[in-house]
Amino acid sequence: MDRVNDLDAFRSLLTEEGQALLARLRDHDPAQELALASRLRREHPAELVSAALGQARLRQRAVAKFGAEDAYRMYFTPGGVEQSTRATVGTYRARRFAALGVTSVADLCGGIGGDAIALARAGIRVLAVDRDELTAEAARANAAALGLADLIEVRCADVTEVDTAGYDAVFVDPARRGGRGRIFDPEAYSPPLSWAVGAALRAPRAALKIAPGIPHETVPEQAEAEWISDGGDVKEAVLWFGTEPGAVRATLLPAGTTLTSRGLPDPAVRPVGRYLYEPDGAVIRAHLVAEVAEELDGGLVDETIAYVTSDELRPTPYATAYEITDRLPFNLKKLKALLREREVGTLTVKKRGSAVEPEELRRKIKPKGPNAATVFLTRVAGAPTMLVGGPVR
Repeated sequence: MDRVNDLDAFRSLLTEEGQALLARLRDHDPAQELALASRLRREHPAELVSAALGQARLRQRAVAKFGAEDAYRMYFTPGGVEQSTRATVGTYRARRFAALGVTSVADLCGGIGGDAIALARAGIRVLAVDRDELTAEAARANAAALGLADLIEVRCADVTEVDTAGYDAVFVDPARRGGRGRIFDPEAYSPPLSWAVGAALRAPRAALKIAPGIPHETVPEQAEAEWISDGGDVKEAVLWFGTEPGAVRATLLPAGTTLTSRGLPDPAVRPVGRYLYEPDGAVIRAHLVAEVAEELDGGLVDETIAYVTSDELRPTPYATAYEITDRLPFNLKKLKALLREREVGTLTVKKRGSAVEPEELRRKIKPKGPNAATVFLTRVAGAPTMLVGGPVR
């Protein structure tokens, strides 16, 4: 199907017949889709049925990012579901813009409008720009469906040709996927990071969404770098302009707790204590493990491993605490015997600095019993080591 037909099919969903069909498909079972499609084609045009079934599948996928209430009212493209910002992250960023006094944002590479929706709900006027006509049409439909059309203007255009003068801030979310998957070179983003930085520097304030794996040395000196996790999963990094140049922070959602760099040296390596702390992924990506270690009065188990150990239990939002019961040199037979003795049937395997895959270890161990345990495959002072314990309740 060519792009014009895609657009026509999408627009057919906005008709009264299309809306009725989407409502009917809200709770459809994808496993029964073939039979359902055959029945629906007796009542509706085949093109409309195909478009509605595709949209219904996308909405079901989008629930994880946007929640059911919004997802089943919104419109998506396959790329839009994959690349759009999770609603919790978009809401956090919109609130931060609002706290900075921003009342209008030029949202460049706006996609299906996820960030524009969050910004508008924070009371911010938005110009959402995307060069793909179908994507822009979906963003326009989303603004209308959620009652935000008065705050969101959608424009189909090349973002590099858009005049952002007159807006308090610019937000750029460059495409980081190509025909071969994820793009890791920031200059291969679309548009390139260098262009986005230039656009940011011309605006009073700006935020650039980038991949969380971006090397720290590529962060411009004028920017503040923030790594964001949601529910323990690292979602993105953001370069802020017009805030605190050179600052580095990790923000953990949904709580919104933020840890800021204090420029500490790397923590010392120390013997494994009673407790092992696994820092949140955003903390690790932001290179703020030293700040967590200082807070815990702990040290590293190895100079290259981001596990913090301590003899005392101290609550922290920035790391998960585990109580360690056993420390063993890496030896599969000894581990298997220990877990059999402890009657461990529920086994969680974590690794950092080990070549052994958790699933492979579980297959070889074949855990059985009523108890649970966590095994860390790691290095301690350079030596391959197994640490056994469990999360602190």
